[in-house]
Amino acid sequence: MKKALITLIPFLSACAGEAPTDIGVQGGRLTPCPDSPNCVSSFESDETHGIEPLQADLAQIREVLLTLEQANIVSEQDDYLYAEFTSRIMGYVDDVEFLHDSGSGVTHVRSASRVGQSDLGANRNRIENIRSELIRD
Repeated sequence: MKKALITLIPFLSACAGEAPTDIGVQGGRLTPCPDSPNCVSSFESDETHGIEPLQADLAQIREVLLTLEQANIVSEQDDYLYAEFTSRIMGYVDDVEFLHDSGSGVTHVRSASRVGQSDLGANRNRIENIRSELIRD
């Protein structure tokens, strides 16, 4: 049994993928989604990647993230928050960014998988779940 667990450790850690180096705010916007369907962003307009921004500020979003077991806030600045979400079973890590636009009163969002081609809607569902929690509060 121990040998089986030891054999699985490298596989499970590979699910996390490498932390991205190309995310963050660039020219007042979040990084565009890749062509793969495992990313959503409020800066995208196509059906696969586009999603509405959140009607909340970063303090409200932070409060919701603190209640989510899979969320880990990595960094936070005045108008930007970056969190990692780790899936329970396989340990996949998704990178989620929030950029508050005080002029419009909305917070733009980008949620992307580190590995794989399809996420089976996980990133879109995550943002919509956060949106639902914001509405409930």
